[in-house]
Amino acid sequence: MADDDIVAQVKEQVDIVQIIGENVELRRSGSRYVGLCPFHGEKTPSFSVNASDQFFHCFGCGESGDVFSYVMKYHSLGFPEALKMLAGKLGIVLPERRRSAREEALSRKKEAMFKVNGKVQKLYSKYLMEAAGGREARAYLRGRGINSELAGRFGLCYSPSVDVEGWHFLGNYLTEAELEIACELGLVARKKKAGYYDRFRDRLLFPINDLSGRICGFGGRIIGDGQPKYMNSPDSLVFNKGKLLLGLYQQKDFIRKSRSFCLVEGNFDLLSLVANGVENVVAPLGTALTREQLRLVKRFADTGTMLFDGDNAGIKAAIRSVPTFLAEQLAGKVALLPGGDDPDTFIRREGKKKTLQLLEQAQPLPEFAYQQFVEEHGLSLDGKSKIIEDLKPLVQAAASSLQRSVILAHFAEQLGLGVATLEQELSANSGSMSEQASFSEKKQHAAPSRVKKLDAAQKRFVQFMILNPAFFSELEEAGLRNILEGSCGEILFLQMKEMLGKDRGFEPEELMGSLPEGPERAVMAELLRGAGDVEFVEPQQQLRELLFFMEMYNLRRESERLLKEIAQAESGQNSRQLEELLLKKISVDSKMQQLMIDSE
Repeated sequence: MADDDIVAQVKEQVDIVQIIGENVELRRSGSRYVGLCPFHGEKTPSFSVNASDQFFHCFGCGESGDVFSYVMKYHSLGFPEALKMLAGKLGIVLPERRRSAREEALSRKKEAMFKVNGKVQKLYSKYLMEAAGGREARAYLRGRGINSELAGRFGLCYSPSVDVEGWHFLGNYLTEAELEIACELGLVARKKKAGYYDRFRDRLLFPINDLSGRICGFGGRIIGDGQPKYMNSPDSLVFNKGKLLLGLYQQKDFIRKSRSFCLVEGNFDLLSLVANGVENVVAPLGTALTREQLRLVKRFADTGTMLFDGDNAGIKAAIRSVPTFLAEQLAGKVALLPGGDDPDTFIRREGKKKTLQLLEQAQPLPEFAYQQFVEEHGLSLDGKSKIIEDLKPLVQAAASSLQRSVILAHFAEQLGLGVATLEQELSANSGSMSEQASFSEKKQHAAPSRVKKLDAAQKRFVQFMILNPAFFSELEEAGLRNILEGSCGEILFLQMKEMLGKDRGFEPEELMGSLPEGPERAVMAELLRGAGDVEFVEPQQQLRELLFFMEMYNLRRESERLLKEIAQAESGQNSRQLEELLLKKISVDSKMQQLMIDSE
């Protein structure tokens, strides 16, 4: 059966009311069903499900689509995973792409690792809850305000001490094959001569889950004496501490409903906040916050607030995170605790209400960082020079030219400088060669250039365009100029089009030679220099990938345009126009889904 036949079969058989009803309490209202939107916090139902046409729409936040759109959004899945989930509910068997022997072996290895992690968690959890040797760990949890229900929710467990169970407790329960996998996972270590010994001993363990709930690794805190105080699983095929967040699996629904998250540094900080009613909380795994971690949580949230200790280490950690938030275009804030407190001690002493008040008073991260720079350096001439130096990572982290312009304008006003002056100082001796060339060109002209820099995707398009002129007409017909609009890539596109129109051979160096000194020439030089560093891929294959990207880009723009028109129709209470627009948007979204299927 073809892929589109299966999609149609699933769509025909599935009941969108039943699927959404698994997560949302719906009540009938005429021919529709209504309930509280799962995608934003609200008290009055504005979420509508149309059973006959099989689509949903929220009149509060604008989310809409069919059953696939809902499952993808609610469960943070791609289309293939959503299709698999719905097909499974209906008992429809999906044909699977035939995988290579290497892919099959890797998949089996990962599944075996997840299975061993799960088995070890159950062993250690049972020991924590029932064994006499877990009595001290149980008392420790009670002393931290963690009851058995919360411990079970997060899967907390305990690896026994050497004094009680010896060096190899796991050896009594795992097979030889499982011990080999456990060694790769860092659950046991190999002895010099033969055999294994447990790596986690006398530690309370926090299972670290992926978004589907599988246990990827563990974080352990020692109960008695010993070092290190905290210890995580080492990196493996299934565990990378920079790409996971403690608590996200358990708390993602609370984060989704509030569209915000609170970030704390410690495992027990997280548990204490949850135990006392602050539910939208996650924690990194003893590392500085990474972009991968923010990408995970921003599927569910629009803003994040860091609740950190008010000491020097907490302040520095907050400042270090500013470029990460900016690069991911996620609104970030910081709330600092009173001296001597951490989130655990503060909420247990002051309670939920005062903790929420502290979070509500949080400062936007860029302003917080600037304030700290001012306090450290002052606003003397020398102080401003140091502040500008400290601001460089923030400005360089801007993910778009618009974001960079806003940051520059904001800090220029704070420092009492012109935007051009601040940009000149920030650009000095930093950035790529193309950025420096762009700056030099601006110095030569009275008016600064309004041309935008190329982002990573645009660079790929322009590089392919200039190295493969035979495909220029196909790129043009697919709408490449729209992708490059407003950037120096559009200028290169127009110049190349003119040269190709003269009906003679084209060479990239000839295009470069036709350009005056400036940003376009600098970009051209950078792309030609980097051409030899790219792994070779057949041009036809590259073209297919780029045409797919452009088609998806144009469909997304159309979907966004329809969403704006839907909002206008809602405000005008034009129900007929609204219905037509919703159906158009569903059609566009379906085309995007079909494209994703075809690309598999």
